Amino acid sequence: MNISRTGKYYFLKLLRLRGTPKSIAMGAAIGVFIGLTPTIPLHTILILALTVLSRTSFIAGLMTSLLVSNPLTYIPQYYLALLIGNLVTPFTLNWDKVKAVLDVVLSDGSFGARIKPLLSLGYESIIVMMAGGVALALPSAVASYYLCHFLIVSFRRKRRQKQILA
Repeated sequence: MNISRTGKYYFLKLLRLRGTPKSIAMGAAIGVFIGLTPTIPLHTILILALTVLSRTSFIAGLMTSLLVSNPLTYIPQYYLALLIGNLVTPFTLNWDKVKAVLDVVLSDGSFGARIKPLLSLGYESIIVMMAGGVALALPSAVASYYLCHFLIVSFRRKRRQKQILA
């Protein structure tokens, strides 16, 4: 499987979608935004809900989400979300903290003593990852809207010119 060929195929599929350039570009922006947030099991549901509410292209959202959030991009994407989340929130999440909590959870203490640090880690980690993911996704979504809109308008203009000349 050739990755560049597959990428070009999906890029052309995105440009050839039916609908207004605004609808397709907004659907793509929603897909990029949701794809870059750490909400992996809910991506499709969130994209469907947001595109239906905003009356934009669900297919464009799904395609762009799959392009930005796939097995090749999960690790760098989550690492960036962790770094940005540590910068923008008062919490810090690192391996030493996770290991300390795991040591307490695996110890012989009472159930209440073991579950309390785990719950605090869960709350903090969700805040750090979501804040980092949103901070990473928002500028990317805005940029993808304008880029996608420009590319669709340009593609359709060139296509019309070829049809007129033919």
